[in-house]
Order: sequence, then structure tokens, then C-alpha cells
Amino acid sequence: MAALTPIALLKSQLNLDHDLDDALLAHKLDAAETWIGHYTGTPFVTGEAPLTEAALQLAAYWYEQREAASFGMTTAPVPFGVRELLSPYKNPVTGYVAE
Repeated sequence: MAALTPIALLKSQLNLDHDLDDALLAHKLDAAETWIGHYTGTPFVTGEAPLTEAALQLAAYWYEQREAASFGMTTAPVPFGVRELLSPYKNPVTGYVAE
């Protein structure tokens, strides 16, 4: 699936002015949008600023922190603020199923 968020926005977020990593950036955006869809329980849609901002922050973070572990640094799988941006879009799961 191709990312819905423009690569140009992610390049602005990262202050990149070259095309060398466009394929990698597209991959990071696609992965971020997929992660957001799984986290919220609904497919990623364009036009919602908080969703786009969350995708940009997540993709930029994954671009800059390319390894799962770093030595001498504290890293997190999801940057601070992304879950807060997505909380209004998340479908709550309680375990209760109405009949």
C-alpha cells in the first residue's frame, strides 16, 4: 500500500532537501500509517490534521532512529505525543460484546 501522506511533508518535517532517501521515506510513511490504523482500529484517512501529524512524527522518528536498540541513549518505539494525538480516534476495547 502506498502512503497517503505526501513525502514532501515528511521531508519538511525532517528538513531534508535531497531525494536520496525518498524510497525509504515512503516506506516509513506507509509503515506509520499502517501502525496508526492498527492502533486506532480504523484505517488511516487523509484530511485529519492530528492523524497526519502523528504519521509525520512517527515516520520521522523511525527514519532518525533506524535501529531497534541504541547504546548510551534512551529510545522508545513510539515518540512522545503520538498516542495523545491518536487517542480521540482510538476505538475502545473493553472485552464486553453486546448481544
